[in-house]
Amino acid sequence: MRIDPKLTVAEIARRHPETLPVFAKYRIDLCCGGAHPLEFVSEKHHLDLKAVMRELEASVKP
Repeated sequence: MRIDPKLTVAEIARRHPETLPVFAKYRIDLCCGGAHPLEFVSEKHHLDLKAVMRELEASVKP
């Protein structure tokens, strides 16, 4: 499943709760970072967006 990195972290988690462990692994929380798009949060925390996206998409069951 393709996840849009322009969606907020909270929206991704709401649509796909199975992504929560991936967010926890990267220390992306829903409280402070949840209102921001995934691409912004990844950049802010110096994360490899492509790597995060691969793990998020792998966690989503088809």
